This record gives sequence, structure tokens and C-alpha cells, in this order.
Amino acid sequence: MENISAANSRTSSDFIRDIITKDLKTDKWGGRVATRFPPEPNGYLHIGHAKSICLNFGVAAEFNGVCHLRFDDTNPVKEETEYIESIEEDVRWLGFDWGRHLYFASDYFGQMYEWAVQLVKDGKAYVCDLTPDEIREYRGTLTEPGKESPYRNRSIEENLDLFTRMRAGEFPDGSRTLRAKIDMTSPNLNMRDPIMYRILHAAHPHTGDMWCIYPMYDWAHGLEDSIEKITHSICTLEFEDHRPLYDWFLDALGVYHPQQIEFARLNLTYTVMSKRRLLELVREKLVRGWDDPRMPTVSGLRRRGYTPESIRNFCAAIGVAKADSTVDVSMLEHSVREDLNKIARRVMAVLRPIRVVIENYPEDKTEELEAVNNPEDPGAGTRKVPFSKVLYIEQEDFIENPPKDFFRLAPGREVRLRYAYFIKCNDVIKDDNGNVIELRCTYDPETLGGKAPDGRKVKATIHWLSAAHAIEGEVRLYDYLFTKENPDDVVEGGDWKSNLNPGSLEVLSSARLEPSLAGAKPGDRFQFERLGYFCVDKDSSDEKLVFNRTVTLRDTWARIQKAACKK
Repeated sequence: MENISAANSRTSSDFIRDIITKDLKTDKWGGRVATRFPPEPNGYLHIGHAKSICLNFGVAAEFNGVCHLRFDDTNPVKEETEYIESIEEDVRWLGFDWGRHLYFASDYFGQMYEWAVQLVKDGKAYVCDLTPDEIREYRGTLTEPGKESPYRNRSIEENLDLFTRMRAGEFPDGSRTLRAKIDMTSPNLNMRDPIMYRILHAAHPHTGDMWCIYPMYDWAHGLEDSIEKITHSICTLEFEDHRPLYDWFLDALGVYHPQQIEFARLNLTYTVMSKRRLLELVREKLVRGWDDPRMPTVSGLRRRGYTPESIRNFCAAIGVAKADSTVDVSMLEHSVREDLNKIARRVMAVLRPIRVVIENYPEDKTEELEAVNNPEDPGAGTRKVPFSKVLYIEQEDFIENPPKDFFRLAPGREVRLRYAYFIKCNDVIKDDNGNVIELRCTYDPETLGGKAPDGRKVKATIHWLSAAHAIEGEVRLYDYLFTKENPDDVVEGGDWKSNLNPGSLEVLSSARLEPSLAGAKPGDRFQFERLGYFCVDKDSSDEKLVFNRTVTLRDTWARIQKAACKK
């Protein structure tokens, strides 16, 4: 695992780093910086979580502090060990290490219960018998105050008795709750006697059957931070309205009180970032699982071929803001292109092959031509690529009746083969249905290396493979999972799933690959020359390689930035 040091986690300043810098200068927290990344183990992490991971672990490293990985496992119905393991794997893969600071909210259930009892004894919490629907009705609206529960003024002794019996399992699910006694007329709905505990007879993946009442997130959140002596509790913007409640609970208990700070969550075009929706895609088999390369999950991006460096660089580039906005997904793609351009070995692959016979090339001859592994990295060296009489080229590199602006291969036209010779198309072979199945060409043996002795020029260079040496593979071409930038932009009566892209995956089962790819392992990344960046998928076997297209070579974001600079 790669550990991110303070040096390479440092980024430009933002309002959160400004707050931490000021706190260190005033010795507010005794010179400490302690942050936490607190995922709920009810799904896989996505790119939005990656932003939070990079922020929390990043500022901790930058200011010589610590960052805790804490699982907010307060809802046993939705939580699974699989999710816990996947989250740990994703955080490690992104390059971060929590060291000994791995915690679970369930570790603190006993202390939380004792603190709840304290609030009951202080007259600041009560057991309520209203049903969930009645609680919602009594809560009021943004324009109308709520009304008090008829159980709000129970005696402390009765509340203690009922809460103890709730803990003992005497009552059925949903029959009673423990609520904080705050203000049913507060303009902030979160302060209108929020629920602290609900009854739920369900086994917990971490505590088993020890508990039948479980804390609500708003009650647990601040207590966890307090117990762990967090200094800066960095949350996404939707928790801003919850901050008064965070403060109220800690002040009412008189315990250590961290500072909650909110930042804008990440929104991406052509993407949904709701775990509920992502789970829906998985359960309805609209994708091939949480790690489907079309998913915005960290595991999906990893399987698709993204690097941890590219995701960290992306998160640094978009920065930290106070206001919500939507980031163009092309900016994320630009980040992975920049990284892969530096590290990915170049190879040739033909995705939709058409057969080419070089009629004047010797029947039994094979040449080993030299090809560059990565022009961005001189130390990557070169490799040998076999060349013979029968080749494969891309179908799209030939048109029988080309338009004026088509410069690749056509009858009577000459092109350059990458690292090889000029070839000229002389004849076209078709099947009974009129489909082109073979091209008959000649080559100029004096043009090895791409230059003609007589100085003649060609307007195109195309890639190729020797048919006798190419290996067969499967290539999966991924596009955006949704057809609209905003998947919620639907016609009346529709829903977000109506914008799913039916062409988000194209499988090419008869692609041809350069023989140097034999032995490539899942996770290996390459640039297929002229085609894009590709990664070996975990479905690969000794019999057949499977590649996922990570991203195309076209860089939309770079062009957008270039155009903006010109303006």
C-alpha cells in the first residue's frame, strides 16, 4: 500500500485548511489535528466519498495530525461485513492508512446508552409512544411549528423505567422511541424533539444480539467525535442544518466538543451519487455489480483502470468549496488520461479486424520491428512487434468510397503502417452479401520506418497486427451510464432510470491483440495506440484476455480549458 505523506498530499489552501491553520496558531486544540472519515457500511464507496477521504486524510497528513477510519454502523438492517471489507480496501487502494485508528460506532453503544440515561435524568429526553407517522405529523413543516407529543411531559422516573425496558427488549419494533426534549417550535426541523433511539430487534454485524435499541445518526455522530477527541469534524453540506443539534447534544452532556465544518459534496455530470440509487442499480441487475466499470464506485473505477493517483489529483484539482456545484465528468477523465499517459505502456490492438494480404511480401517471412513502449518515458525502452504477409487493421481505417476528408486506406490509396511500411490497397474482396472481408495490398520495402526515399508523403498512419501472431481477446467499451448530464432531468411521469444509456456497454468478443500482451494480469494498464487506455479485467483467464476501456484518447476537458484560455 502506498502511504500519502504530508509533502505529496499538500494542495492549495481552502477555507477548511484556513480554519485549521488559525486553530493551530491559537493553540485551540493544544496543537492537535484529528479528523475522521466515517462511512456507513451500507454500500460501496463512490467518487464522492473519495473526495472526503482525500480531504480528511489529506489535511491530517498535511498538518501532522491523524485521521480515523470509523464505521458509523448504527443501522444493522442495511449493514454488511462485505461493505466494511470493501471500504477498507478502497481507502487503502487510494493510498491512505489509518494505522491503529480503526473504530466502530458500535464500540461506543454502551457509553451512548449511559449518556442517554443522563439526559433522561436531566429531564432533557423522554420516551415517546407516537407512531412514526404520528411523529411526522406532529413535527410540523418549514412554515408551521410542530406540536408537542402527549408523552413529552412524562416524569423522569417513568421515562427511566420505560427506557430501561426498551433496552431489555420488552417492546416490539417501532412501538416506542427515545426523543430529545428541545423545542417543537424551532425554525430548524432537526431541533424539534429529534429521535435518539428506536427499537429494532435485529442482529448487528459487529455486536450480534447484544442490543435491540439502536442510536440514530444525529445522536451518535457527535458522541463518536467526542469520544475519539476529534478536533475538526468535516462533513458534507447537507449536515449544516444538523450542526445545531450536534452542538446541543454535546453541550447538554457537558463533554468534549469538536468543531463541525461543512463542505460541498461532489456532484458529477452523467452520474448518480446516491448510495440508495447505486444499490438499486445493483439489486435490479441494471449493472453487473458494485464494481461494474460503469459505476462511480471506487471499486468500479479501479476495475475500469483508474489509478489512485488520478483520483487524488482530481480531488485536489476540484478543490473544497462551501457551495454545491456540479463538476464535468470530463475533468475526471482528463485526470486519468494525464496519469496514464505517463505510465501506460503502448501496444497495438485491433478491435474490429479486417484482413489485409500484402501480395508482394514473401510468404514465409516474418520481421521483428521495433516499437516504442512509451514516448513520455524514455526509460520504458522498446519492444519487438512481428510483421508478416497477412495483417489485421481496423475496419474503420478502410472505406471503399471515401468522403473528401477521409485520409486512411481506400482503393488506390497509400497509408503508413505504424513502425512499418507504406502499403497501397489494390483490390477489395467481398462476401456473398457484399461485405468487405479482405483487402489485397502491396507494400514498398523501401519505406521501413515510415519514410519514402523518393520523398512522397502519405496523409495517415494506421495501426495493425500480424494475423499469424495476434492473440484473440475480448474488449469491453464503456460509455456513460446515463444519456443526460443530469439523470434527474426526466419527462413527466418518468424517473431517473429512464435516462439509463442502453449503449453504455459494447462487448467486442473477437478483438486481436499484440502478442506482447500474453501474460498480462488483471489490473495491468495499457494504451492501445490510436484507441484509448485499457485495463485487464478480472474476468480474464489463461484462455482469453478481457480488457476494459478506461478512457478514450480524446480529452474534452483539455480542449475546454484551452478554449477558455483563448477567451
